[in-house]
Amino acid sequence: MSEIMDVAVIGAGAAGMMCASVAGQRGKSVVLIDHAEKLAEKIRISGGGRCNFTNIDASPQNFLSQNPHFCRSALSRYTSQDFIGLVKRYNIPFHEKHKGQLFCDRSAEDIISMLKAECDLGGVGWMRPVQVKAVAKDAEGFRIGTSGGEVLARQVVIATGGLSIPKIGATDFAFRIAKHFDIPLIAPEPGLVPLTFDAQLWERFVPLAGIAIEVDIETGQKKARGQFREDLLFTHRGLSGPAVLQISSFWREGATLMLNLLPGHDIAQALIEGKHSIRKNLGNWLAQLLPNRLAEGWLLANQFQPDARLADLPDKKLRQLGESLNRWTLTPNGSEGYRKAEVTLGGVDTKALSQQTMMVNAVPGLYFIGEAVDVTGWLGGYNFQWAWASGVAAGLSV
Repeated sequence: MSEIMDVAVIGAGAAGMMCASVAGQRGKSVVLIDHAEKLAEKIRISGGGRCNFTNIDASPQNFLSQNPHFCRSALSRYTSQDFIGLVKRYNIPFHEKHKGQLFCDRSAEDIISMLKAECDLGGVGWMRPVQVKAVAKDAEGFRIGTSGGEVLARQVVIATGGLSIPKIGATDFAFRIAKHFDIPLIAPEPGLVPLTFDAQLWERFVPLAGIAIEVDIETGQKKARGQFREDLLFTHRGLSGPAVLQISSFWREGATLMLNLLPGHDIAQALIEGKHSIRKNLGNWLAQLLPNRLAEGWLLANQFQPDARLADLPDKKLRQLGESLNRWTLTPNGSEGYRKAEVTLGGVDTKALSQQTMMVNAVPGLYFIGEAVDVTGWLGGYNFQWAWASGVAAGLSV
């Protein structure tokens, strides 16, 4: 490619295609470079194959960053309603599933096809699959060495994501480029990831595997404290489900989780009052509030007999049982890592970037967007909204 392109976007995922399409439709000459055989694989597998493409309630409060105010500019200029408008223009049917989460009715392929069509409208050129070997800056702009030849571009956008799900092609490319240009990084960690527990300690809860209930879950301290009401899933190995994925982004090694299995109920007080007015055994009483198998299994795991009469138990024991349900504390021993993580926490330090344009302050013409940046959303469509918003911010600036 001997001509000098206005923009080279490296990474043809959600943020990369969004950025390329916006820049191309502004009349810029754009080339989109990607190493993968399949286009936008992370979009394709997201949301169980139906792509949770945004959240109607997305706001800066739903994002984690060392600089929590950084995301405000991009998110305010390209909102979830803006992306919904784009989806509607392509007549893609969708629905709200839970707590503002929007999913395609048919398939994530609808979103990929839409983004591809938007790039085509902007006359975006494609180079894929090719490997990017080096990115260097000179007086004319940037020289990008690839397995398909050298690309010259006045501006370069890095949209290659983070480290999550390496089996579909995730790499540390963005972070290597950042280091090459002396751009500071916030140490990457797996985010929205299942947490693991000591097998021996978990053994007594194994019979509860497969049970799902809504819980309150929290961890952390002060400003870094996470609190959610979400569905929890018991598994043979520990806990999973949206509750654990959400809290994992706030959890740090050695910290405890606190769960309330019966939000809105003071179980200790109800048990003590119940022993004087209700002739029931403990198992039947608790099964009014929890699934039968969980009620019985929880009692056995905490050394209570399900057939014990409520009236025969001392208040101290009932308070102990109530505390176990309303304030269950446990300490994970780790996480499933990037293999199972949906996103990467950390990344390019936002202090090095312009919040209006996503350009590196010290390297004019170099941009980072999407998951490569230290902005991470909650579970539920927020990370896609950051991809769209940061992609548009850069696409309007290049």
